[in-house]
Amino acid sequence: MPHPPTRTPNLTDLRSLVTAADSGTLGRASLRLRISQPALSKRLQALEQLVGVELLERSPRGVALTPAGRRLYEQARPLLDQARMLDTLVAELRRATAPVRLAASHSASEAFVTEATATPDAVEHLAVELVIANSLVVRTLVADGRADLGVAPSREGATPQPGVRRLPLADDAIVCAVPRGHPWAQRRRIRQAEFLRTPMVVRDPSSNARWTVDAVLRRRGLEAAPPLAQAPTPAAAQREALRRSAPLLASRHVLDPQFFVEIEVDGLAFPRRFELVLPASGEPPAAVRELMDRLREAAGALSR
Repeated sequence: MPHPPTRTPNLTDLRSLVTAADSGTLGRASLRLRISQPALSKRLQALEQLVGVELLERSPRGVALTPAGRRLYEQARPLLDQARMLDTLVAELRRATAPVRLAASHSASEAFVTEATATPDAVEHLAVELVIANSLVVRTLVADGRADLGVAPSREGATPQPGVRRLPLADDAIVCAVPRGHPWAQRRRIRQAEFLRTPMVVRDPSSNARWTVDAVLRRRGLEAAPPLAQAPTPAAAQREALRRSAPLLASRHVLDPQFFVEIEVDGLAFPRRFELVLPASGEPPAAVRELMDRLREAAGALSR
């Protein structure tokens, strides 16, 4: 008479039996379980040794449950269904407690994102892990699943990036600005030719700000003077412009009005907008939707 089992079959043992019975052959079952057929055979043999009876009849045509196997199968299937439901619940709980991974461009971060995610209410109720990068990297992080949400400026006319979808957030523009002591500060408006021949502080070539200006000039058949200096971030561009007392090109919403005056250029404008960047498919979880609402509120303040 067989000895009673010294342990209860685990879920892996039971899943192997149920999958083998449902598949009809060990070959198909091993494919569904993503293990080798010899490994599956060893699992089933170990389960039969554990319970002390044969659970499957094996033949050249495949496998079928014995009467004892049928009894164990009928108890195991609802248990496995409950285990799947539990796995789903655990995944949802993990997502609910994990920080939202937010990627934002430099200009969006300086304009409103950092402030929107750093309020006491945000810290208390919504954990956010912020990564700041240029707009192309932001879209790539979202497309690859390394960020849950992105904020970046638009690139009108650029090749769409697969794997993401975009939602409008706030209007923006790249503008010419000068320190308050600059001769242009009193004029507030310059001719197009004067703009094109004047070296300025600009962002680096990979930035969206630089792309936006270059795209407009290229469509108009115009060419600007070589840059006076190139800066990796809007804040760095402002510091360099102040140091040199020189014009710069930057997002309207990052300029510090205490130090800079926006200059209108005859016949030229460089509009763009800030956008939310989401994965191409699927609905965002509740925490991501809450962060989206927070960002929309902060972006709305830019136009007030």
